[in-house]
Amino acid sequence: MKTPGPTHTRRRFWVDPRFVIGLVLVAASITGVGAIVAGSDRTTAVYTARSTLTVGDELTATDLVETRVQLGAAAELYLVPAADLKSGLLVTQTILAGELVPRSAVGKSSGSDVTSVVVDVPGRLAASIAAGSVVDIWSARATGPSEYAPPTILVGQASVVRIIEPTGIIAAENGRSVEILVPKANVGAVLEAIMNGDALAVVPVNTPVGP
Repeated sequence: MKTPGPTHTRRRFWVDPRFVIGLVLVAASITGVGAIVAGSDRTTAVYTARSTLTVGDELTATDLVETRVQLGAAAELYLVPAADLKSGLLVTQTILAGELVPRSAVGKSSGSDVTSVVVDVPGRLAASIAAGSVVDIWSARATGPSEYAPPTILVGQASVVRIIEPTGIIAAENGRSVEILVPKANVGAVLEAIMNGDALAVVPVNTPVGP
């Protein structure tokens, strides 16, 4: 008579429910963090000026840097990469280095709207005035020998093209010549002031005032 061999009992696999719940919570946490990170990246690629751009400059890719910033609904007001950068675009208002490029600051018609004139300014210029600065041209009409009427703004919001430094033995205190872009409608008034010997001054716009 055979003696029965040992009976093999199949072991049942048991999983602690707390372990399953923990795995679910970890997976949900990872998914949630990913969604938060993706949702928080609401930046938009726009162009900033690599260097100061002045009125009349032709805009090229080398003048611009692609930058991602948070603008929200205001993003449509600025020049963005891709098809926006077309050949023949001109700068219609000064854009300082590092500034975002507004769509309103570029166009195709600036060359027909403004022209440059050279204004001789006695004395020193403000230290903040340089190529690309936005300035007001003030004029005091000559009424007699060394006599002038109260100064008024001759041209507002003009753009400086360059500062022409004096050469030779002319001292810096004797003044500077400044090439400025002005609307063609104002050219006659500027030339009249120059020919009349009026006192002219170039004043920077929106210069920060110290305490």
